[in-house]
Amino acid sequence: MKIIVTDEVASEGLALLKQDPRVEMDVRLGLKKDELLKVIGDYEVIITRSGTTVDRDVLDAGKKLKMVARAGVGIDNVDVEYASSRGVIVVNAPFGNTNSAAEHTMALLLSACRNVTIANASLKGGEWKRAPFTGIELKGKTAGVIGLGKVGGRVATRLKAFECEVLACDPYIAVKRAHDLGVKLVSHDEIYKNCDIITVHTPLNEETLGMIGEREFSLMKSGVIVLNVARGGVIEEASLLANLKSGKVALAAVDVWSEEPPKTDLLKELIGQDKLVVTPHLGANTFEAQVNVAVDVSREVLNYLDEQPLENAVNIPRFDLALMDQMRPFLNLMSTMSDFCIQLVDTNISKVSFGFSGNIAHYDCTPITVCGLAALLNKVVEQDVNMVNASLIAEQMGITVEESKSTQTDAFSNLITLVLEGEGGKRRLICGTLFEGMPRIVRLRDYTMDFTPEEHMLLMHYADRPGMIGKIGTIMGQHEINIASMNLGRSEKKGEAMVILSLDSAVPQVVVDEIKKATEATFIKALHMPTAKCNRCSSCGI
Repeated sequence: MKIIVTDEVASEGLALLKQDPRVEMDVRLGLKKDELLKVIGDYEVIITRSGTTVDRDVLDAGKKLKMVARAGVGIDNVDVEYASSRGVIVVNAPFGNTNSAAEHTMALLLSACRNVTIANASLKGGEWKRAPFTGIELKGKTAGVIGLGKVGGRVATRLKAFECEVLACDPYIAVKRAHDLGVKLVSHDEIYKNCDIITVHTPLNEETLGMIGEREFSLMKSGVIVLNVARGGVIEEASLLANLKSGKVALAAVDVWSEEPPKTDLLKELIGQDKLVVTPHLGANTFEAQVNVAVDVSREVLNYLDEQPLENAVNIPRFDLALMDQMRPFLNLMSTMSDFCIQLVDTNISKVSFGFSGNIAHYDCTPITVCGLAALLNKVVEQDVNMVNASLIAEQMGITVEESKSTQTDAFSNLITLVLEGEGGKRRLICGTLFEGMPRIVRLRDYTMDFTPEEHMLLMHYADRPGMIGKIGTIMGQHEINIASMNLGRSEKKGEAMVILSLDSAVPQVVVDEIKKATEATFIKALHMPTAKCNRCSSCGI
């Protein structure tokens, strides 16, 4: 696997990749975009930090790209949606620098409250002044944390250690998490109206871009302290500048900027404010954090090579890793069922339904659904389909995808049902379960069956009457095709029968035609199943 590293990444992390004989790695720092576009086509993985923008142009030029690995928390420099449409996995390192970012938030807050930066400059300039630098204590202040994720949660804990009352706002976390942290969940407006200190710890997206603007500043207390150690653009910089100048914001601290490095007159004026403590995006810039994120993304690359679960893929549905040993056989079953069923379809698919019954229904089955969808679509479209882009491709094709679950099942502890519907009301149904961990097909259409899919198979429907099995065996023998096993299902005596034969070799079309004529089969199809266990799901991180 060829890997290109385009930003400074700790050597301790890259060492994990360098010692793997399967990896060929090039470190190419400081590439301009046109230079990157010329070379990216040779690589399967790109490892970046915030200095490289992986946009549509880069993803289009990266014909071999399988993974974008962002050595850090944020992924706003990666077009994740377009990467997903191309089947490219995007991974990050969301936990390696959480402590670093939380500690930097507190460092900036304390520096602002105790006038550390200007007092430091004054003393080094030969002055001995104390009165101008009278500070503010954190004890007894009400602090508002917007975004109670990994970093925000750590900041909240540290604020409480300084005896602050902590309010938090995060619509995407459970009340229990706030309770465990000892903070009170409130609305955005309550944060702005009631807090002496406001710090943001959210990602940058459509929802959070410009989240704190003139309206929000107007709700704040006079003398509020505002911090942004999350992402540039979450706080409107023009509004922050105006409120610093007016004194509405008494102190502020900013580590991140809407433009990095800052070049506009607005940002230069903002940075020059005496009441603002600034740093050049240092939130994750500790030795420990750099090593942590480098190790984390390198391990993800190795996990991909080893077909192991990816812990930090941002565009793949994932199981709780603790359940992986239990769930992996079901992923294999789903893939096997999809490979089997799609070969029975002779029309465009309009709807795919996935049903999960029994014990498995207690769990999140989304990854199994997407695994099955990927297996189906790989047979009907030219582009490579995996768990990253399967849902997007189905949507583009106008295919409706449904998932249903029931904890009740009659004969099996677990049962997966796959139904494909096409034009003219055509419908294909298959049910499968696991027997000693191996895939087993137990129903086709309305026929009860019981067989393990093999590499070469023949499926047929015909009117049940004496001598039919003999005719099939005779023709197979004449062509030296050995029948390994046979499974028969029928609706009633002398009614329609369904036969599935497992064979030692493939059936030529001329033999299929001969059997169809001899048995007057209403349907006959030679099937070919993958010889190895499907790795479609594991290669995508499941």
